[in-house]
Amino acid sequence: MGVDIQNKIRLALGSVKDHASIGKAMIYNHHDRKAFSDIEIAVLRATGHDNGPIGDKYMHEILFLVSNSPGSIPFLAERISRRLCKTRHRLVALKTLSLIHRLLRGGNRCFEQQLRSAHVSGHLQMSTNSFLKCSDPWSSFLRSYAAYLEERVGWAINQAGKLEPVMFTGLEFGCYEEKSVDMVFRKLPKCQAFIDRVLDCSPRDIVPAADSLAQAALVNTLKESFQVYIMLCEGIGILINMFFDLTRPARALACDILKRTSRQSKELHDLYETCKRVMENKNLEYPNVQIITMDHVLALEQCSSFMSTSTSTTPPPLSDCLTTLGKESEKGENGDNGSSSSQFSCTMETKISKVWVVFEEDDGELQVPMAMDIV
Repeated sequence: MGVDIQNKIRLALGSVKDHASIGKAMIYNHHDRKAFSDIEIAVLRATGHDNGPIGDKYMHEILFLVSNSPGSIPFLAERISRRLCKTRHRLVALKTLSLIHRLLRGGNRCFEQQLRSAHVSGHLQMSTNSFLKCSDPWSSFLRSYAAYLEERVGWAINQAGKLEPVMFTGLEFGCYEEKSVDMVFRKLPKCQAFIDRVLDCSPRDIVPAADSLAQAALVNTLKESFQVYIMLCEGIGILINMFFDLTRPARALACDILKRTSRQSKELHDLYETCKRVMENKNLEYPNVQIITMDHVLALEQCSSFMSTSTSTTPPPLSDCLTTLGKESEKGENGDNGSSSSQFSCTMETKISKVWVVFEEDDGELQVPMAMDIV
């Protein structure tokens, strides 16, 4: 009972603060800066101390005011950042972060680009310093969500309505100029950084069932993670197909990417399963996460090492490496089948090589050439 009274008192005090801030903005509502004052008032109303979600009318009002006021986006970014920096109330902080997220999702491409520029220039800041000393789950979620948005600013919605990373010019990879290599060495690390920020926003012991604000924020985060995960899978498939065409340093970098993906695939699978249980929104279309085991990565590393030390110009078939490693894994784990629903799974296959190999004795005599079967 005492907790309910305290919450009501906090809400009442917060409401008074909101009215005072709005009144102050109205006082400076001069004709030459009326549009800016209206933007500030709309931000204050959208991020009030009440428990309700951000009203669509405030979102539409902000977008309308900004579109009709050239040069107002840096001002909007500053007012949002100020609101987030000054508040000590978790609901206000969450609503302010959610406002940033919705603006990134709801504006046109030109608006997104200007908002991204405001972040690069320092006008838009997502500081949660007010909650750094707090160890409660709510404060931890706020910090994780803010870190996610810091990464999200580096992504844009393309004409097809899908997320894609904003790639800056000047990043080159020597002789690699093909689109497939660009996907591997530029986009895949961006996808992995994005997924890491999503994994930090776990709902376990953080989002109560009745908390619509936090769940709405997490739903938008999950939806965006679905798109990025699909892009990640496409890139991993390209990486595997081109692996033996890469130079040795590039193969080492590719193996590092696969190791990170191996860890992420298991954690992302667990996160989605948790969200399916605790989230009220049951209409989310979760992708089927393909778990990549470290056995698969080790198989590629063994093939890469063989290529680096062998005088043969033809690498061993990838299926042979995986099959051999699978046998060793089964022996080492006492019958563990090591099965995995992964795109890297393959069946055993026997191939006959037409290459004749000549064996040389110590005394210099040559033996009869013989054909070798490669299994």
